Amino acid sequence: MFKGFYTVASGMLAQQRRTEMLSNNMANANTPGYKADQSSMRAFPEMLLERFGQKEVPVSNGFSVPENQTVGPLNTGVYMQEAMPNFVQGDVQQTGSKTDVALIDVLMPTDAQKKGSVFFTVQNPNGDIRYTRNGNFTLDSQGYLTNGNGYYVLDEKGRTIQLSSDQFTIDENGKITGANGERALLGAGYSDNPLRMIKEGEGLYRTQDGTPLANAYGQQGVRFKTQQGFLERSNVDASRTMTDMLTAYRSFEANQKILQAYDKSMEKAANEIGRVN
Repeated sequence: MFKGFYTVASGMLAQQRRTEMLSNNMANANTPGYKADQSSMRAFPEMLLERFGQKEVPVSNGFSVPENQTVGPLNTGVYMQEAMPNFVQGDVQQTGSKTDVALIDVLMPTDAQKKGSVFFTVQNPNGDIRYTRNGNFTLDSQGYLTNGNGYYVLDEKGRTIQLSSDQFTIDENGKITGANGERALLGAGYSDNPLRMIKEGEGLYRTQDGTPLANAYGQQGVRFKTQQGFLERSNVDASRTMTDMLTAYRSFEANQKILQAYDKSMEKAANEIGRVN
């Protein structure tokens, strides 16, 4: 009976965590460059129950033989193993702002297991390199190109990009030309397996060991372009996410009702079955 409590509780916890993940996806449905998380549900190992006993053999010396009888399998519950971002390209939306830039994947090497992806390179205040698909950039008071977090946007050599005004152009190859002749090449990192990157929040990612990603320019089989005045939208499917949230809620509710049934059974066993009249 108590094993049932643990099994149902694990199902409730898994659905609660899945609901939280889907709620976060929905909240970021309008965040540029956001990649929706996908959950992976796994079951705990099943156990095979058997009943052990002895069978008396009708002989003169009272010989007994051990025996076991299969009761059946016992499921020990489920858990949400991990949440993995979906790096499928989002829709591109025109904004008209010169500081908005969209990364558009043209050709990425792929196999049955993974697909590569290209990211903007930015630098946080501690000097650490981070990666993002959010091209909603701006110029700070000193003319440095920064993202929404205030992180510096870097060029292909890992240097900050400073411009005299917002009257600059970026061609489809990532080349930046300022109003006073400033020139730079927008930094872009390539990961052949982005699922191995660590999601930090605010649309930022980092590598597992801190090693910078390879320069996306000139990578064999990698083709991408930049588009000024456009933003890559979130790849969250709002209608599908709402449906999944309802499914997760119903599953949580079903487990909750089973837990209540177990609780009533235990109450009856404790208060009525053992009662002496």
